[in-house]
Amino acid sequence: MEYMENAKRPVFVVGHKNPDTDSICSAIAYAYLKNLSDNDTYEYLPARAGQVNQETQYVLNAFHADAPLYLHDVMTDARDIDINAVEGVTADVSLKKAWHLMRDRGDVTLPVIDGGKLIGIITIGDIANAYMDVYDNCILSTAKTSYKNILETLEARMVVGDKNEYFSRGEVVIATDNPDALEDYIHEGDMVILGNRYEAQLCAIEMGAACVVITMGARVSKTIQIFAKEHNCILINTPYDTFTVARLINQSMPIGFFMRKEKITTFKITDKTEDIRAIMKKKRYHDFPVLDDEDNYIGMISRRTLLNLRKKNLILVDHNELSQTVDGIEFADILEIIDHHRIGTLETVSPVFFRNQPLGCTATIIYQMYQEKKAEIPKNIAGLMMAAIISDTLMFHSPTVTEKDKVAAAKLAEICEVDLEEFAVNMFGAGSNLGDKTAEEIFNQDYKNFSVNGFDFSVGQINSMNSIELGEIKEKLVPYIKEQMPNLAVEMCFFMLTNIVYEKTELLCFGDKAEELVREAFILSKSQHKFELKNLVSRKKQLIPAFVSVLQQWEK
Repeated sequence: MEYMENAKRPVFVVGHKNPDTDSICSAIAYAYLKNLSDNDTYEYLPARAGQVNQETQYVLNAFHADAPLYLHDVMTDARDIDINAVEGVTADVSLKKAWHLMRDRGDVTLPVIDGGKLIGIITIGDIANAYMDVYDNCILSTAKTSYKNILETLEARMVVGDKNEYFSRGEVVIATDNPDALEDYIHEGDMVILGNRYEAQLCAIEMGAACVVITMGARVSKTIQIFAKEHNCILINTPYDTFTVARLINQSMPIGFFMRKEKITTFKITDKTEDIRAIMKKKRYHDFPVLDDEDNYIGMISRRTLLNLRKKNLILVDHNELSQTVDGIEFADILEIIDHHRIGTLETVSPVFFRNQPLGCTATIIYQMYQEKKAEIPKNIAGLMMAAIISDTLMFHSPTVTEKDKVAAAKLAEICEVDLEEFAVNMFGAGSNLGDKTAEEIFNQDYKNFSVNGFDFSVGQINSMNSIELGEIKEKLVPYIKEQMPNLAVEMCFFMLTNIVYEKTELLCFGDKAEELVREAFILSKSQHKFELKNLVSRKKQLIPAFVSVLQQWEK
């Protein structure tokens, strides 16, 4: 996600990890509503914190909706920093021009770019060192200084020669002696600085000078010009005196000769700010270049820009448990929570809009909000919300269902022109068609973590209208969960195999105290090890409250 100045700030409307149909569809529907009614400052983007399951994908396909943006985490990265778009320069720019650019723009670091790629950096300190260090009189040619830079630095004009050529060998010589003495120290390929002295000019050219710089704006005779052309000698005329030319000439050298090329600390646009901050603490540099995923230069950041860090803005739907939120939630700002579950463990830094109602589905709450705002519901949005209600209430068989859910689903079905029962059969059939799925994919399809009184546990659920299919799923899941149990970071793991038609659940238990918890929660015999619970179909309304009431009495 690229952030541009004056653009709307993104707000991600996101459901829980391992999202179900309600989580995905409610995120899409609420983002649409928010963009209708509150779009001056923010752009609301539906998002997801996990993969889309088969049931939900069927719903998305049925109503021609794209899956929401996937958020791996909501930690801030370089894109959330105010990147200073310092324009880069090429390596042939002169020291003088680079210094003026930095002075005029207030920059202390200048990136050196070649075809969009960063090839080096130069700082005010580097330029100061270049001015102060003592170099021999070959430095100008060693740096392969262009005549274009020399003309620019000396505010000179080219009398004879090509400004695109380079001074690449020889020394810089100031001709102050009489012509006879010049022969002793002017060599072929040198650059000779001298004044309005015809004999000295003639001698320098005759000795094979590569360039003659004539100071004080002195007139260059036609004879000298012709003689220079015949000897391939460049003639430059500058208004400065000899002393000033001698002082300025080194400022024409290209920054490529002085820039830092190795061990440059750069950051990628996707680097996390916590990592950036840690690296900055170890480095003394003022500015750090930022590159995109293809290593193209974007701009510069500094420690100061980290102070204006933009946290990601979130609206949470269908959950308020910390363990169920997208990773990195502590680095984000939560603006709203829309949910129908019990009040969980999530804490916010500042007050937020929190709407929590004891309904069968988050989409029912969002439907009410459409009604309250008198907002028209598009056909595809109506279909998504209808599907969410059917899914979460198990086509009104769940004890969580209310009359408001049924009324909302019926109204939404009218808008999207879909038969409720026929759609439910097809949707549940698509969701339970897991024959080609791995145990891991089935396990993660609808899986949530909970924490009560210091006890951490997880509950997954698969709904099906087919008892044979549930048996096949069980055969895949049991060995997988036993193998993965040490890696789940919970003490107990439960999985609900729910038969929608017969309104019953076989509850699979893993962990030392898992069976004990089930027996106490549902008042079962201590000798019972297989748990087939009639009239148990809801994780939220039936299973979790029963577990909570027991765990609150247990001592850790």
